Amino acid sequence: MHRVWKGFSTYTLVGIANTLIHWQLFFVFRSFFELNQALSNLLAFCAAASFSFYANAMYTFAAEATLGRYLLFMGFMGALSLAVGWLADLWRLPGLVTLVSFSLLSLFCGFLFSKCVVFRGGGS
Repeated sequence: MHRVWKGFSTYTLVGIANTLIHWQLFFVFRSFFELNQALSNLLAFCAAASFSFYANAMYTFAAEATLGRYLLFMGFMGALSLAVGWLADLWRLPGLVTLVSFSLLSLFCGFLFSKCVVFRGGGS
């Protein structure tokens, strides 16, 4: 079990930076551009996750950051981001609930998906 979570602490540190980027952009898209939560969450995610992908490839998984891996990661995590935002719009949840929910979900789902699928055998 310990082997599955190897690298999680580094992934979490990158995730903190990712979260700061994501949350700031989410509130800019919601407040300044008046976009709905689904689109705001997706756009903010895309910017923040691009940073995270490259930082995690280099520091967490010691793997090459290829276009295929990037598209796989962005596709899966982008769908998760859009789904959380869509549910938040449907249930009329506050933006902060959307961000906290997605941040926690993406931390664990993103790590496991990255380790087991995207960067499998990539060096760590």
